[in-house]
Amino acid sequence: MDLTDLFKMGASMIQGNSDDATTGLDSDAIAGALGNIFGSGPDGGLDLASLVSGLSENGLGEVVGSWLGSGENMPISLDSITDLLGGDKVAEFADTLGLSEESAKGALADILPNVVDQATSGGNSLVDDLLSNVGGVDGAMSMLGKMFR
Repeated sequence: MDLTDLFKMGASMIQGNSDDATTGLDSDAIAGALGNIFGSGPDGGLDLASLVSGLSENGLGEVVGSWLGSGENMPISLDSITDLLGGDKVAEFADTLGLSEESAKGALADILPNVVDQATSGGNSLVDDLLSNVGGVDGAMSMLGKMFR
């Protein structure tokens, strides 16, 4: 699943959530807004490392572990969405779609576990693509080693 597919999946989930404010939104507009806040990785893709690191730093290691594992995905609170992404990104997402910040946080909390889960699972995950671009696990470990010298 590529990044565009992930954002489209997220858009569909947001349209189908229980918040009336999001049900009439255009799916392409939602996918674009998701791309604006999550598409900030070094290669222009989903910056999973920062996202996972931010979750762990905010005491949500168990939560993110559930998203990366094969079991049920634990939910993330609305306050944790703001802590993780920052108020500016939440406000940007809300403004882009014409939502209240509460609706924006709720939409992001609804999709984030599934987006991370889908991005990191299966044979064609974004993690697999990233690893192939850096020379596999050995290449990734070499890059990490250079970063922490």
